[in-house]
Amino acid sequence: MIINQNGLFKQKLPFFSVIITTYNRSALLVRALNSLIGQTENDWEAIIIDDGSTDDTARSIAPFLKSDKNIQYKWQKSQGASGAKNTGVHLSKGNYVTFLDSDDEYYPCHLQSRKRILEAHPGVEFLYGGIRIVGNEYVPDRFDYGKMIHLNDCSVGGTFFIKKELFSSLAGFADIPLGSDADFFARINSSGIFKIKAEPGTYIYHRENANSITNNLASARIGKTVNK
Repeated sequence: MIINQNGLFKQKLPFFSVIITTYNRSALLVRALNSLIGQTENDWEAIIIDDGSTDDTARSIAPFLKSDKNIQYKWQKSQGASGAKNTGVHLSKGNYVTFLDSDDEYYPCHLQSRKRILEAHPGVEFLYGGIRIVGNEYVPDRFDYGKMIHLNDCSVGGTFFIKKELFSSLAGFADIPLGSDADFFARINSSGIFKIKAEPGTYIYHRENANSITNNLASARIGKTVNK
């Protein structure tokens, strides 16, 4: 709690809001949450948006919700990945919004390292980059699903740190099948926003999981079934 200029108590807002979207990834979500609560930086809130899961997600994360008041959970009818992220940002209260995909992880120093960069450059409204890739390093091109490109040439939304006001002014993530991160990044570039690329690879981007959007699309291009 802090006291404002009128002498009234006001809730201190978190530095980070971590948005975690999930769909039927109970075990993987537990791994992601363990990496979050293991952070060396603790000035954060987490908002889990369950985009219509029918598995045991709610039961598996119940211990986290009970033990950590900084973690919130909301189930909603499926709106897709972009819609779920936008819902999470709308509910957030932090100064900077960031993301943790339910099948990914943070290194313990991830949030702390990014906070140091942001505090050293107070004018920055958008920070991105710094991944360690586990598994396939190639994904379908958003403009041509038949073409594969390296992740070094892509925008990985899990690494984004965005001023909440900026996110709202850009109308959030677009509802498109693939490339919503790249689309958002393109709008950041065209807006002339002051941005910085972070080099430490502290976001662990898992690509060995078959049930991911990019892996599903990659399977589709060779005639396999695409799942949600």
